[in-house]
This record gives sequence, C-alpha cells and structure tokens, in this order.
Amino acid sequence: MNTLNAAPHNAVLITGASSGIGKALALACAKPGVGLHLSGRNAARLAEVADACRQLGATVDDRVLNVCDAGAMAGWIAGAGHLDLVIANAGISAGSDDGKPESAAQVREVFAVNLDGALNTALPALTAMMAQAPDAAGVRGRIAIVASVAAFVPAPGAATYCAAKAAIDRWTVATAHTAAQQGVLMTSVCPGYIRTAMTAGNRFPMPGLMDADRAAGIILHAVAAGRRRVAFPWWVAGFAKLVGALPPRFSTALLAKPAGKASLAGRTAD
Repeated sequence: MNTLNAAPHNAVLITGASSGIGKALALACAKPGVGLHLSGRNAARLAEVADACRQLGATVDDRVLNVCDAGAMAGWIAGAGHLDLVIANAGISAGSDDGKPESAAQVREVFAVNLDGALNTALPALTAMMAQAPDAAGVRGRIAIVASVAAFVPAPGAATYCAAKAAIDRWTVATAHTAAQQGVLMTSVCPGYIRTAMTAGNRFPMPGLMDADRAAGIILHAVAAGRRRVAFPWWVAGFAKLVGALPPRFSTALLAKPAGKASLAGRTAD
C-alpha cells in the first residue's frame, strides 16, 4: 500500500535510508513517476535499498553522506532541484547500560547526529522550499523530522537520546507555525519502539513494538494530512507524556532500568 496516493509527492528526499524506518519510507514512496533522493552511511545497504526502489519504478539518486557534514548536506539538498517532501530520518540510538553516565564522546555524537544532523537536513530544505512555487493548495513543500516518544521522558538510561529527541521535536513543532505561513508544512514524528536494527540491542521490554513498514504508513499519512506532530502508538505516547509530567524524582525512578540502551561501542553505521 502506498499512502502517498492521498497527496502525491513526485520528489522525495530521505536521510538514513539504508535501514529501518528510512528504508521502509523509501520503499513506501517508490513508484513510477517519483524521484527519490536517498542518503545513508552504509554504501552496500543503501545501494540495495536504491535498487529495490528502482524495481518499483522510482528514479533514485543515492548518496553516501553523513548528516553531521553541514556543507555536504546543504549542497546535496540545494542540488536536488524541486522537492515535495524531505524526511530527516537519520539518527543513532545509544545510552548507558552499566549504571554510569554516558561518555563525553557518546553524548556529543548523539547530539551531533540526532539534533545537528536533523537541522542540517531541515534548515536547507526549509530554505529551498520557501523559494519554490506553491501548489494549488498553497503548499510549497513538506518536511518531516523523526524524533521519538523518548522526547517526552527523562530516561536515565538514555539521557542524551531523550534530550536530543526532545530538542528536535520542540523545534519542529514551534517552527511549523511560521513555516506554514510561508507554505511549508512541517511534521514532528515521534514513534515508539520500531522493530529495526537500532532497537535490536535494547535489553528491556518494548511495549507496542511495531514493524517498520507499518510505521512508515502512519508517518506518510500524517505528513499528507499536514499534522504538526504524530506520536504513536497513541497509548505508548500518552503514557510517556504522563510519566514525563511527573516530578523528576518520580519520573526518573519509574524509568530507571537495570539494563538501558547499549552504548555506541561496536555499533556499525547505517
């Protein structure tokens, strides 16, 4: 099922497209008449996704890029031509699974990818789209930024991940108001646990665990509807918001786990 039929997008750019949600989004968007611009850090996996999308009829430009390289990202987006939809999906998941604070290097890397990397995608996309001609509905383009339900909670085992996702979620929702006045619709995407390589290392229960293709459908439907935030599954998001609203000593006590997210050590790039 291709949910983009509800609101056709002929040119789509997706970061972190080599696996997980990014791969599922690319495949969901791929069809004849669609031009896909896909990036990732793992050349082999990215090439496999690009080939699969071409077999579905899409035209694909795939690039091995690191979203932390602001100059390269700006150049790629500026050179892509007209863009109907940009999805800032690239991210990394890491935390502390030994009861100790995260290393300084890990803190900086998680912020660099999950916050700066998302901004390195969204900011040049916003600039490019504001210069595009609007469609019949007055829309110049759409930008979706993948945050997380972790944005709503202060989990001790994933402090930096939660903080980075909270920052990009708040920025997206707040910026969406003024962006819409310029004809650019922005959506903050806050999924719960999605069955991907990123969550495979989690050593704790993951309520509401969902397949990536189902998540992609929910995301694309929300983008087509012009929603400023989509958080799902709704009951997981609701519980996260409730816990996050508690006084810190209670919320962190509820969220503290013997085993949290694994550290970045030994992980491979997407």
